[in-house]
Amino acid sequence: MNQFLYKLRPLRPEMLSQGPTPQEASAVEAHFAYLSRLKDEGKVAMAGRTLTEDEHTFGIVIVLAETQEEALKLMEFDPAVSEGVMGAELFPFRVALWGEDPR
Repeated sequence: MNQFLYKLRPLRPEMLSQGPTPQEASAVEAHFAYLSRLKDEGKVAMAGRTLTEDEHTFGIVIVLAETQEEALKLMEFDPAVSEGVMGAELFPFRVALWGEDPR
């Protein structure tokens, strides 16, 4: 299985500092449910975001897929992307080191 990383950026960064619109909130809720389901299916290794609330904020998702085309479909079907709340870029990726969960 190959690793890919997709980087997400909110198309309206103010949704983080001023609050989301109802459409944005719905898309983000569906985004979290989608990634949770993919994690349970073994297709998401990790997902998270920066805690900044400005134009520099971003999230990342590391997906496991056989091909770049499969990874691209996983990214494009992410509700935050497909509903136009976040822009996304896909990169071939390889985790070099992975520590234990610090929580």
